[in-house]
Amino acid sequence: MLKLNLDHVLMDVEWEKYQPRVSELHHQLLSKTGKGNDYLGWLDWPYEYDKQEFERIKKAAIKIREQAQVLLVCGIGGSYLGSKAAVEMINGHFKQDSLELIFVGNTFSSTEIVRVLDYIQDKEVAINVISKSGSTTETAIAFRIFRQFVEEKYGIEESINRIYVTTDKERGLLRPLVKERGYESFIIPDDIGGRFSVITAVGLLPIAAAGINIDKMMKGFVDGRNEFSKENITENPAYQYALMRRLLQEQGKDVELFVTYESHLSFISEWLKQLDGESEGKEGKGLFPASVTNSTDLHSMGQFVQEGTKLLFETVITTKNPLADMKFPVDATNADGMSYLENKSLHWVNQQAMLGTLEAHTVEGNVPNILIELEDNSAYTFGYMVYFFFMALAMTAYYLDVNPFDQPGVEVYKKNMFKRLGKE
Repeated sequence: MLKLNLDHVLMDVEWEKYQPRVSELHHQLLSKTGKGNDYLGWLDWPYEYDKQEFERIKKAAIKIREQAQVLLVCGIGGSYLGSKAAVEMINGHFKQDSLELIFVGNTFSSTEIVRVLDYIQDKEVAINVISKSGSTTETAIAFRIFRQFVEEKYGIEESINRIYVTTDKERGLLRPLVKERGYESFIIPDDIGGRFSVITAVGLLPIAAAGINIDKMMKGFVDGRNEFSKENITENPAYQYALMRRLLQEQGKDVELFVTYESHLSFISEWLKQLDGESEGKEGKGLFPASVTNSTDLHSMGQFVQEGTKLLFETVITTKNPLADMKFPVDATNADGMSYLENKSLHWVNQQAMLGTLEAHTVEGNVPNILIELEDNSAYTFGYMVYFFFMALAMTAYYLDVNPFDQPGVEVYKKNMFKRLGKE
């Protein structure tokens, strides 16, 4: 379901040389004795997840699809990035469906909030608010506004039937509201951080509401967990990817540029930017994650990648089998000079653009490239891919000797912001 290709990293690696250190970190991870081990709940979640809640998620998703035209998914960071990445990858853009997902609560933009309010005025609406603390400012602002909209539109009693809360089991500002109103609620586990939470109700409820089979996704989680937990680095592509990221940074490549050639895969890069940036960026360490979507961005960033400062390597995520394809049409006049592409698959054209860019960037531009090819855009493949990146991230962060599961630096801007907003 996922193939790692390291043929274009512009270096040779003797894997056995690094096996002792990899084995040491591997055992720290699986025995849960390394840094941040109290947030390793994601590691065995595919085996230990709450089966009863999983069934409630599927039932709630069916109910949402029956009652609403729009589901407002209200959350920020890990509370929305993973689910949006999954929905876009699996369903693609412009999918005809009875339910539209709109992700809110991830910005302070007044324009964004007001425009969403205007858009949903005459639509049937449900809300899934996602916050462990209930006090995340962007989400709390949006939830109050959209909760009041739903209450005014349907009345208190019916609004309770249309609001779904995903939060901490016992603590936080949302839990008392759940008890008071009787909203249907789902749990954010104590030992799974936000950027790993796509595998929990945080991601699974919006994903299921989008009509996606989460049983197949869970099977992908299980198989990915098994496949990418092998100690031998020569048998574990996640560990190979992890080590290669470290070795490239040692060569001065401080930026990992995630590259996609399908616009509906772009949010995978957004999810990875949080997963990697928030996990590794500590103590003056870590790669800076950035992203482009080609071939679009070849017309803006292509020049820099080709000939600019040699501070980056590319991690290219492609799909073998696209969601949709067609052949380039025939035109007898050839007025546009494009007849050389007639009857060629558009996906084939996209692949040739990728291969041509790969050659230009590696051979002439001297930019290392890591290739990750997904078999397809299915729910299973998404789940499988998630554990590839989870295991790789844990290994790279442990290799850096940082705690991958906290984010102390994030609190600094919040303190400054709250002071300016007048919050005590």
